[in-house]
Amino acid sequence: MLKIFSPIVILSAALAAPYVSAQTSSVVFSNVVTPVIPEKIELCGSTIDLDRSDMYEAFDRELTSLAYTHGNTMLIIKRANRFFPELAPILRANGVPLDLLYLACVESSLNQRAYSPAKAAGLWQFIASAAKEYGLEVNDEIDERYNLEKATAAACKYLKKAYNRYGDWPTAMAAYNGGQTRISNALDKQGQDTSLDLFLAEETTRYPYRVAAMKAIMENPAAYGFKLADNQLYQPRKYKTVEVSGPVESWPEWAKKQGISYATLKDENPWIRSLSLTNKAGKTYKVRIPLPESLSRKKAGTKTYNPNWTVK
Repeated sequence: MLKIFSPIVILSAALAAPYVSAQTSSVVFSNVVTPVIPEKIELCGSTIDLDRSDMYEAFDRELTSLAYTHGNTMLIIKRANRFFPELAPILRANGVPLDLLYLACVESSLNQRAYSPAKAAGLWQFIASAAKEYGLEVNDEIDERYNLEKATAAACKYLKKAYNRYGDWPTAMAAYNGGQTRISNALDKQGQDTSLDLFLAEETTRYPYRVAAMKAIMENPAAYGFKLADNQLYQPRKYKTVEVSGPVESWPEWAKKQGISYATLKDENPWIRSLSLTNKAGKTYKVRIPLPESLSRKKAGTKTYNPNWTVK
């Protein structure tokens, strides 16, 4: 006879099992090792001394959190191999430190389709108003917050403007999270020169330390238990660019003529937000068409952006 148990009974048994086991037999737990916190850290060319207790604890919190959020941190490292080769030259061209690559990791986990509850979008998590202020097109058909090249350049402009205003990269990072108006008001009212000495909303207080902790792990993942092989990293895409200066009645049909699916078109160009494009202004858009070999793991080959990311 088939016995049917209610979900409540099954759940109760599952919850009780570890408790009973712990009472009746020896239980062996995996070792949990706290990361070693250095005396100081380097971020964007500046040294942050962690002798101060609040700074030590703030960095410890972020490093421990990222080290033990295994799945997400490992995915970030894999994705970085695909995106850093393209992001880094844009940062260099805009005269900002390469450490700001880790800010993108914190913002979106390098998920191109990231969209937050606050309606921030893309790798750099722009809200619509800020995106438009920095020259990005945002409407029902086109959303350049998802355009890797344009959004990265816009983020560089924002961060460089904030740095020129504050003369301090951690403060520029805090402003990226909390807004320049909020940071400027806090600096003025609290009589300080850097966000590291401000009492701010918890998320904004943590933000520069989280970027620094992301850098620490990604500079040497193996030291924090992340063991990856070169062929496990996501590979950069090779593509050709097709310019579109008029309307597109159907992006799926357009994609077929390029020899790819609509899904592949969207994956490579997530800034396309509609099935069609009216383009009444006759604006020119650069559409990426991935080369067939880059869509095949066997044909794409293996390139590793940072040798420290993998264990030989």
